[in-house]
Amino acid sequence: MEIAVTGGNGRLGKVLINQLIENHHRVISLDWSDSSTPSPHVAFKKIDLTRLDDFIETIRGCEAIIHLAAILNPEDYPPGIGYINNTTMSYNVLWAASTLGIRHVCLASSINAVGGARSKRGYYKYFPVDEDHPTFNDDDYALSKWVSEQQADSFARRYPNLTISSLRFHALPDNPPELQHTYDGATVGVARTLWGWTLISEAARACYLAVQANFTGHQVFYITAPRTSSSIPSLELAKYAYPDVPIHGDLSDHKSFFDCSKAERMLGWVHENI
Repeated sequence: MEIAVTGGNGRLGKVLINQLIENHHRVISLDWSDSSTPSPHVAFKKIDLTRLDDFIETIRGCEAIIHLAAILNPEDYPPGIGYINNTTMSYNVLWAASTLGIRHVCLASSINAVGGARSKRGYYKYFPVDEDHPTFNDDDYALSKWVSEQQADSFARRYPNLTISSLRFHALPDNPPELQHTYDGATVGVARTLWGWTLISEAARACYLAVQANFTGHQVFYITAPRTSSSIPSLELAKYAYPDVPIHGDLSDHKSFFDCSKAERMLGWVHENI
């Protein structure tokens, strides 16, 4: 299969492309920064993904698109630039796929689509958080991820043969993070992230599984590790930082505050290498 990967020069893009090559796929890597071609199985194209016509011509003949490109820190740019670029690139990916008849699209979303790490404060309706949880985003990055998911819903309604997966990743360390042993910052900083994480190799594997999925329409999936980054039991963390948030699922031991059962059920993905 020939697969287009946007943001191919990024950390996740490089890990993903290596996995795709190992599984004998051909890759078109697209990015706005220069890159050397790492393999005869990879064709690199320097491109501005906000230019729709150029993007369509570049990926013509591909069978799937994995969209990782994004401005991760909109605060480093003038107001609105990060939001506009992120939502425009995501829109162009969906438009190109529908125009070219590319059925499988994987979009890199974020746990921040519902607010959280970048918000002024974490606000949650219940734990563990699942895909039905409402959004309380209040920053450009989170808003761009939420709007990109809404765009995917719209395209799926108009083109019901599309298979679109929005994967809500967390922080992407190369190795499991060192466990935190105190409540320091729990009510201000760390708690907004719900002590979550996703190994970068596991995020890449989820992308690969997403472009093999057999459902139609648009589905959102949490892609996080099954345990927190804290040595403190999850129920104690919840009681300390979010005493008024009801518990609707299993938070025993050090279980994650994010429910990834949908990804297991529909993609066959379970976080490994912990």
